[in-house]
Amino acid sequence: MSLVIVGSLAFDTIETPTERKERIIGGSCSFSALAASYFTSPQIVAVIGDDFPQEFISLLNRRGVDTRGVTREAGKTFHWEGRYGDDPNQRTTIRTELNVFQDFKPRLLQDYAAADIVFLGNIDPELQEDIRRQAQKPRLVAMDTINLWINTKPEALVRVLKEVDIFFANDEEVRMITDELNLIKAGKKLLSMGPSLAVIKKGEHGALLVGEEFMFGVMAYPCETVIDPTGAGDSFAGAFLGYLDRAGSFRPEDFRRAAAYGSVLASFTIEDFSVERLKDISAQEIEDRLQALRGLVSF
Repeated sequence: MSLVIVGSLAFDTIETPTERKERIIGGSCSFSALAASYFTSPQIVAVIGDDFPQEFISLLNRRGVDTRGVTREAGKTFHWEGRYGDDPNQRTTIRTELNVFQDFKPRLLQDYAAADIVFLGNIDPELQEDIRRQAQKPRLVAMDTINLWINTKPEALVRVLKEVDIFFANDEEVRMITDELNLIKAGKKLLSMGPSLAVIKKGEHGALLVGEEFMFGVMAYPCETVIDPTGAGDSFAGAFLGYLDRAGSFRPEDFRRAAAYGSVLASFTIEDFSVERLKDISAQEIEDRLQALRGLVSF
């Protein structure tokens, strides 16, 4: 099978109560592609400026990520700056500089358009809609979003929801879209809007999967030290879809296992800034955490 990811390669400036990191690697594509690469060889579509390091593109290639869909334009790369409080769930956006991303018009290469799984990362829903039209006959289409698009382009977001199979969003975003406080009701309402599976990410409390005929909750793998939560949700989605691509089937049991792997890869992400922890994880480390996660919920 094959997985194509459309999203952003970016710079992040992150401030936590103890450290500040300037212009480190970020973006939904960076995290989701690296996480997916532990299960499959994803193809990515993104735009970068002439200031983006070729070393990171080379790292993606070494991890088996197909970067032919990445275009380099004259100008600066997308840059996001945020600050975390003592509670890592508290995040404030300081500034967002779209730069070359502002004129991003993603186009799928011919073989990308034939991908079995298409992941529409948290970009403008009008772009997501266009990419969905370019995909030929995908077996599964997934999408993510952020508050910005829910607030500014709700009509386009609803249109895309009608055309996807899996919707990833955090609990705040789900409540905003559905106007439901109860996540069970919110998940079911999302299903009525188009997707057959809603994956509700709840940060340190794990994730809730709401399907048409099943429901499943996975806890977050417990980490004693949280350095930088940025990208954890993207890593979860990347691992989730990467596992499904490797499995080649979309049964409830596949979704459950995909969610467990998503929790595991997200746990590695938060242990360091940027994508540092995702660069080189052994298969044994991943399986060890999966077994530990299983042990935490078995009774």
